[in-house]
Amino acid sequence: MKIGIIGLGRMGGNIARRLMRGGHEVVVWDRNAEAVSALGGEGAITATSLDDVRDKLDKPAIFWVMLPAGAPTEETIQALCGDTCAEGDIIIDGGNTFWKDDVRRAKALAEKGVHYVDVGTSGGVWGLERGYCMMIGGDKETVDLLDPIFDTLAPGVGSVSRTPNRSEDCDPRAEKGYIHAGRAGAGHFVKMVHNGIEYGLMQAYAEGFDVLWGRNVKHLPEDERFEFNLAEISEVWRRGSVISSWLLDLTASALAQDQTLSNFSGNVADSGEGRWTIDAAMEQATPVAVLTTALFARYRSRIDDMYGDKLLSAMRFGFGGHVEIPQ
Repeated sequence: MKIGIIGLGRMGGNIARRLMRGGHEVVVWDRNAEAVSALGGEGAITATSLDDVRDKLDKPAIFWVMLPAGAPTEETIQALCGDTCAEGDIIIDGGNTFWKDDVRRAKALAEKGVHYVDVGTSGGVWGLERGYCMMIGGDKETVDLLDPIFDTLAPGVGSVSRTPNRSEDCDPRAEKGYIHAGRAGAGHFVKMVHNGIEYGLMQAYAEGFDVLWGRNVKHLPEDERFEFNLAEISEVWRRGSVISSWLLDLTASALAQDQTLSNFSGNVADSGEGRWTIDAAMEQATPVAVLTTALFARYRSRIDDMYGDKLLSAMRFGFGGHVEIPQ
C-alpha cells in the first residue's frame, strides 16, 4: 500500500522504515528537513508540504500522523481536513491522543466524508526491529482496508507461546500484536489504560529496588546490612521468575551499566496517559489505587527524588528514549 507519514521523530521515522521494509510505498514529511532527507536516502518518497504529500499519494489517500499529542496533532489534522483531504481519504492518528478528542474528530471528519482511525501504538524506539503493539479504533471497513499496514508494523506471532485454552474462533490479529478495539476512540482508550498499568508496573519495580538499595546505604546496624549487587539481582529475576518482563530487562540493562544510576536525576516525567486513566476511572467510579499512587509518585519525584525514581527514569529512557524533566 501507499501511505503518507507525517512526523518523523523517534517513532514516526521508524514506522516509515518498517513499512518500507515490508514493501509499502511511503511518502514522508516533517518540518525538520534533515529528517525528511534522511528517509529519502533510505527509499522514501519525500514531500515538501501536506499538500505535496496528498499529491504523491493514491486515492483514497492514507495519512498517518505521528506527532506529540495536543496542539501539534490537532493543528495538523485540522490542516489536513481543510483543503488537503478529499472525500474517502483516511487520517490515522498514531500518537498518544486523548480518546475524547478522537470521538470529536471522527464525527467532524465524517461530515466531510473523511475516515478517521486512532491507533494506540506501543513499542517505543525498539519498534523498528521488534514491531509495534497496536490498539485500533475506527469503523470496521476502514480498519480492514488498512490491515496490510498494521500487519507489517505488528510484531507477528514470533516465538511467543500460544495462550492455553484460547478459542480458535478468536481474532487472529491479537496473536500478531494488534487488535481492532472498537469505534473511533477505542484504540486510544485501550492504549491509555495500557500506559496507566505501565506506570503501576514501573513503580512496583522502582519501590522494590529502592528497598534493596536502602539495605546497602542506610544507617542500619552492621549485622542488618547487606552489600546487594542490584545488577545481579535484576539479572537473576529475568530468568524463570514470575516477575520477569521487558521492563525488568530494561532495568537490568541500566543497572549493568551503573548501579548508582548517576546519569539520572530521578525527576520523573509523565506524558498524560496516566492522568487520563485516573480521570476515566473516576468517571466510572472504578477504584485504581495502585495506578493513582504510581502517578502521584511521579509528582513527588519532582520535589524529593529517591533511588527508585532514578530507576523509573532509566526504564522510561530504555523503552522510549524519554528524557527527564529539567531540574
